[in-house]
Amino acid sequence: MVFRVLLELLRIVTIIFVIGMIMGFIINSNYAIFGITVENTTGGWIVGMAIFPLLYVLYKNRLQFSGFYKNGKQVKLSNRTTTILVCFSVLMLTVAPLFR
Repeated sequence: MVFRVLLELLRIVTIIFVIGMIMGFIINSNYAIFGITVENTTGGWIVGMAIFPLLYVLYKNRLQFSGFYKNGKQVKLSNRTTTILVCFSVLMLTVAPLFR
């Protein structure tokens, strides 16, 4: 049981780093298309913080059900919570280029 929990924690950390880096690259590439750079600015931090709610929604709604740790108490986020978190992330991604 403890081993499964440790494997799941390792999986979560890997998801945060790998998928987070991929999402950051995609977002920065989209900004670069429009000639905007947010790297090494406050906007870069905002982009980084906007990725975390998206990763949380992805994990809670999809990835937690395919992991090592199985528990009957695992539930998806409500539609309202999912919508609020995604909208908050999109808002942060929209205003990030304004902070230089």
